[in-house]
Amino acid sequence: MLNVGLLGAGRIALVHAKAIATDPNSKLVAVSDFVPEAAQNLADAHGCAVGTNETIIADPNIDAILIATPTDTHSDLIEAATAAGKAVLCEKPVDLSLERARACLAKASTHGKPIMVGFNRRFDPNFAALKAAMDAGEIGKPELMSITSFDPAPPPLSYVRVSGGLFRDMMIHDFDMANFLMGTLPKTINAVGSSLVDPEIGNAGDVDTAAVTLTYADGRIAVIKNSRRASFGYDQRVEVLGSEGMLQAQNMLENTVVKSTADGVVGAKPVHFFLERYMSAYRSEWAAFVAAVTQGAPVPVDLQDGVDALAMAEAATLSAQNGAPVDL
Repeated sequence: MLNVGLLGAGRIALVHAKAIATDPNSKLVAVSDFVPEAAQNLADAHGCAVGTNETIIADPNIDAILIATPTDTHSDLIEAATAAGKAVLCEKPVDLSLERARACLAKASTHGKPIMVGFNRRFDPNFAALKAAMDAGEIGKPELMSITSFDPAPPPLSYVRVSGGLFRDMMIHDFDMANFLMGTLPKTINAVGSSLVDPEIGNAGDVDTAAVTLTYADGRIAVIKNSRRASFGYDQRVEVLGSEGMLQAQNMLENTVVKSTADGVVGAKPVHFFLERYMSAYRSEWAAFVAAVTQGAPVPVDLQDGVDALAMAEAATLSAQNGAPVDL
């Protein structure tokens, strides 16, 4: 049984707590948060203790730490936990600073414990099946990829101001997905972004609508589209055109009923947001982490993957600001 300490008790921590609770090989034993009431509520719901980040990391009875705290704490907590001999799963991104993330990689990797970054979309069964089909050569050589990721509504401005920007906060998932599917990093990144959904997001120094073109050394191309608003729901699609065909992973819908009448054909909307769309991916992600810690299985998304995605987000931010491609 893997004894787990959970740092953070916010929205994403609740998701991870459910994943831990449903896994037969792990047990949540302690939780912390800078809001004591949030930590206590989560602890009460799962029958575990409340501690601080420091006491949980130092507890010799805890085998693994799941970090779901604000981003600017991630690198420090990864280093502290690995130095204490713990395995770590940390929510994305590794840090808001690429330089700090690289330093964390260099330091934390010396301790030899599994470190995994929470890019849960790799574990979505639809995207995983698309990846398997690509690797099996079912569409020949992949040549052109499109990733669409639209949220149903923008986050609060208080979150936008500390998020690090759309490319580091939101599109970083899609950068990792591109790396996962293409199997390598791009050579060049060209990004554009605008504030079209809410002018206050622009006033806060961020964008809410963006498109990025990734160009690979062998000429392959990937296009990523992000928006903080899609009135019809959570839009999450991937399309890959290859030399011998095309693969598509479509949206998860609220239901599969389609009504066909003389007036037209009508179907359901995509599910509302990431909790509905990706809960199974979070469970699979956690199971993969447990296997890495307890069975020595490969870490499917390691700290280097987290640094790679952050480097792409940094390059996209620079490209959008300067209006020119950036060589990764």
